[in-house]
Amino acid sequence: MKAPVSMLRRRMAAGAVFSLASLVLPGLRAQGKPEQTKITLAVGGKAAFHYLPLTISEQLGYFKAEGLELEVLDFAGGGRALQAVVGGAVDVCSGAFEHTIRLQAKNQMFRAFVLQGRAPQIAFGVSTRTLQDYKSIAELKGKRIGVSELSFSGHVLANMVLLRGGLQAADVSFVELGSLASALTALRTGQVDAISYSDPVMTMLEQKGDVKIISDARTLKGTTEVFGGVMPAACLYASEDFVQKNPRTCQALANAIVRGLKWLQTAGPGDIIKTVPESYLLGDRALFLASFTKVREAISLDGMMAEDSARTALKALASFDPSIRMDRIDLSKTYTNEFARRAKEHFKA
Repeated sequence: MKAPVSMLRRRMAAGAVFSLASLVLPGLRAQGKPEQTKITLAVGGKAAFHYLPLTISEQLGYFKAEGLELEVLDFAGGGRALQAVVGGAVDVCSGAFEHTIRLQAKNQMFRAFVLQGRAPQIAFGVSTRTLQDYKSIAELKGKRIGVSELSFSGHVLANMVLLRGGLQAADVSFVELGSLASALTALRTGQVDAISYSDPVMTMLEQKGDVKIISDARTLKGTTEVFGGVMPAACLYASEDFVQKNPRTCQALANAIVRGLKWLQTAGPGDIIKTVPESYLLGDRALFLASFTKVREAISLDGMMAEDSARTALKALASFDPSIRMDRIDLSKTYTNEFARRAKEHFKA
């Protein structure tokens, strides 16, 4: 006996729904409950502008909205944050993209899965006290250059500035400055002759006339001038094993960051001031906002990593670090846009 027309129509409709569901199922799975709801995240100097998207997403409750209970461990520097994630003490690190390249060179596979900064947000300045008549990079030979930590972003920028001027790392002495207060003191008391550091330190030194900026990677233009292309900066990265085993967790983390990035695109100065912790303002709201204005265009728009920018990072490291061999690094294994792309589509970032 033939089935009634109405029943056939219902079966056809059900089949169509099933077919549609099968097409979008990967996306639906990605938006499911995270494999891990409690996540520990390491960062070195959370108040730095590099990590503003992380702070914004946390303060606005975007991680909680994704079903995550995020514990952020703020270490004294990026080096300790890196050690924490490599040692397995934390799940994820908020740090510079170049770390994934350095780790791969040591046969340690880590992958970035959402970008926070599309420029390093570092500036290089010479002291107006010890180098009053500065005219060229050649004058830095034999001088002391302050950086937050060796082998990290400020150090990378300093090496690129030296190479551009015909000098090598061996031609100068690098001094690790550590904290914001130490950096300010070292420059102002003549302990270093130049400094490669992040904001708000560099804006503060600029405003007081303590430094002359000669290379500015807080802007896309300045970054391209010194690195030869856009240089990716802060991102969330984790071990390849963690990413493979926890795709929904990574998706939830990426969603929160991309949502924060979208908020930052239209946020005004007042919005920023109201959202970040009071301690981040250092008692000087005007300085904080001046610094934010300088780094704003360096913040990623959508969490996506551009292939050419990843290549720029590799070229930069290989140009002065003999342990980095371009022919031995597989860039495709240092990052993925899978999670950021889904988040971008979902939030229309």
